[in-house]
Amino acid sequence: MSTARAQQRIASLLDVAGVGIGGRAPTDIVVHDDRLYSRVLAHGSLGLGEAYMDGWWDADSLDGFLFRLLDARLDERVATLDDAWLFLKARIANPQRGKRAYEVGERHYDLGNDLFRAMLGRRLVYSCGYWNDAVGLDAAQVAKLDLVLRKLGVQRGMRVLDIGCGWGEALKYGAERYGIAGVGVTISHEQAELAAQICAGLPIEIRVQDYHVLDERFDRIFSIGMFEHVGVKNYRRYFEVARRCLADDGLFVLHTIGANVSSNHTDPWIERYIFPNSMVPSAAQITGALEDLFVIEDWHNFGADYDRTLMAWRANFDAAWPRLQARYDERFRRMWRYYLSASAATFRARRNQLWQLVLSPRGVRGGYRAPR
Repeated sequence: MSTARAQQRIASLLDVAGVGIGGRAPTDIVVHDDRLYSRVLAHGSLGLGEAYMDGWWDADSLDGFLFRLLDARLDERVATLDDAWLFLKARIANPQRGKRAYEVGERHYDLGNDLFRAMLGRRLVYSCGYWNDAVGLDAAQVAKLDLVLRKLGVQRGMRVLDIGCGWGEALKYGAERYGIAGVGVTISHEQAELAAQICAGLPIEIRVQDYHVLDERFDRIFSIGMFEHVGVKNYRRYFEVARRCLADDGLFVLHTIGANVSSNHTDPWIERYIFPNSMVPSAAQITGALEDLFVIEDWHNFGADYDRTLMAWRANFDAAWPRLQARYDERFRRMWRYYLSASAATFRARRNQLWQLVLSPRGVRGGYRAPR
């Protein structure tokens, strides 16, 4: 297809979303390289993201531009081989098991604690904050941690498991605020090393360990922002491990991004540059996997809060860039801003959700009343 025809096709698609090329609106796109049009038609979201990283286009409101595209569902109108390949790869292989399970830790979570310290705020919590009554990111993250522990009904002396513990902030908060002891498992060596420092002096053990091998009893379990790396072929096994490790009268809080539609893979750009081997579960996939293992006591959706969380992270990242740029180059800066902006746009358009499920092995006698 000629450049002129490709530009015409892209312009007509953008018009559906109320976006102009070279216009004055903050959400309009400024094109610096005409190869953009053919690249997007050939590679969809992967081409759009890579072109942004390469400096081929800009928008004053990057998140606003991407929101308009997602809200108009333009991604569904540009089918590419990149997406088809990920679908087939997920059907043929199990990219979240064995050595592949550690890839996201090596390529994303081990990028550098300096990056995440700068972006995430006072607490190293890399998941959606709870903005119900919170003012500011730090307060929203504390509110989220407290919400999880209140939903679990933790009591002093309880032994708690955190599947995918990150930098250990949730267990630390639980130990300091509620007097729990616990174990946190992660597949990131960088996270584990810093988590051990953060939790020093507390009855918390941090392990670099695949959750599959866990086989010990806990009073309570939570998993915050890790289920997106499990993969649909492993959901049943994940819940079997959680059930095996949870006391019969225990509770399990699963905090995960959720999709409106079932799939077996993530967006091609996210797969290549941000979270390899990841995927967002649908409600149908979750419920099918936990059937006859757990009773669903509560299902809480506060996905709109992730938009605010991601925009706060982006603001922190932008403010910290002068001291980060010695280690990370300009292409990385554009990649990271695109990741945070696109993610915020996805939640703003309500294409993804944020779910907290409270699960019990046998059902809470007399019923469960979830805190909010």
